[in-house]
Amino acid sequence: MKQPITPTSVEKIMREDDFIVSKTDLKGRITYGNRIFIEFSGYTERELIGTQHNIIRHPDMPRAVFKLLWDTIQAKRECNAYVKNMAKDGSFYWVFANVTPNFDRDGNVIGYFSVRRKPSASGVKTASGLYAAMLAAEQRAGARDAIAASTKILTDLLKEKGLSYDELVLAI
Repeated sequence: MKQPITPTSVEKIMREDDFIVSKTDLKGRITYGNRIFIEFSGYTERELIGTQHNIIRHPDMPRAVFKLLWDTIQAKRECNAYVKNMAKDGSFYWVFANVTPNFDRDGNVIGYFSVRRKPSASGVKTASGLYAAMLAAEQRAGARDAIAASTKILTDLLKEKGLSYDELVLAI
């Protein structure tokens, strides 16, 4: 059984020319990770392949963000997001992620492809504040209503700004 990882305050910063690339199957199991993914995650290729992509999920990430991401890509659309990931040693790294469905010749989704790059400092600052508010709403609401409570924080912000989620993420 996998030991839980304790998050630390150690941050890894992506280099300007870094691109983290991974592919998953339809269930989110990793089928490919490039050397930058292996470097930042701290896992070996052997540890990553066949494992759920959420192996790198940081507990500071609201569940509603991942629900939005999965809803978007399962609807055959790309999704952009700021994501805080956690490495095997508990350190963290922020990414600006683009996740897209991978299609076969007949237009069927056969998996997902993600490319992550160094995020902007202003985007991380904005996402950090938003995600903290969303996470607090999830914790107040309890497990059953967490995603709905967190989603409300996000949709209220989007309505106030007059933006879609993608427009917000690309603007920050």
